[in-house]
Amino acid sequence: MNATDRTPADLLGSALAADPGRPLVTFYDDATGERVELSVATFANWVAKTANLLQDELSVEPGDRVALSLPAHWQTAVWLLACSSVGVVADVSGDVRAADVVVSGPEGLEAARACSGARIAMALRPLGGRFPQVPEGFVDYAVEVPGQGDRFVPYAPVDPEGPALIVAGREFSGAEVVERARAEATGLGLTGPGSRILSGLPYDTWEGLNAGLYGPLATGGSVVLCRHLERAGDGVLDKRVESERVTAIAR
Repeated sequence: MNATDRTPADLLGSALAADPGRPLVTFYDDATGERVELSVATFANWVAKTANLLQDELSVEPGDRVALSLPAHWQTAVWLLACSSVGVVADVSGDVRAADVVVSGPEGLEAARACSGARIAMALRPLGGRFPQVPEGFVDYAVEVPGQGDRFVPYAPVDPEGPALIVAGREFSGAEVVERARAEATGLGLTGPGSRILSGLPYDTWEGLNAGLYGPLATGGSVVLCRHLERAGDGVLDKRVESERVTAIAR
């Protein structure tokens, strides 16, 4: 990866320039049987559309706070990188009352109503499907995002030293996210391009975010992100490790 990258969005840009066709995020949900694989290019396209939604439709500005009331999911990873692209703070601590925007999955909708700003609902259905009926007081992400632009340019350059992430009560700048992800990569078994980590960790801790997104992104690797791994049957994990050519595991 490029040694000059200072934000997670920079890391994604370098990955896109280096090898857009390689897998970046492979997602499994062992409660539904869903599997989806996103190349760097496909993932970056979702990020660009989501960043345009934030900047143009929701009018967020650098320093604003976006509460992500979401599980470990490929669409959550998209939102984390979209926030980095715009320069807003991705808050996965769950404090929706202090947020300018809240993004919630089906299980968090009631709590998300405490946000006085824009409310985005995520159905988290296979293939990014819509809600059968849009929850009252929310905008359905799956309805709004397809029409957004495929390229994103921030109105103002993102400050790497500005606040970028809040997780488990700790605030990180974009530069701190990148530096810590690089420093901890070896401990996760991410040794460079081609490394592939399987993570069953939730996204509500730094460890979960690092194993499930930032570490692979910082090292040119990829992640097999597993939700509801506890529901996988006997032998499923071993078969997945083999079929997905996993080189490291975090669970």
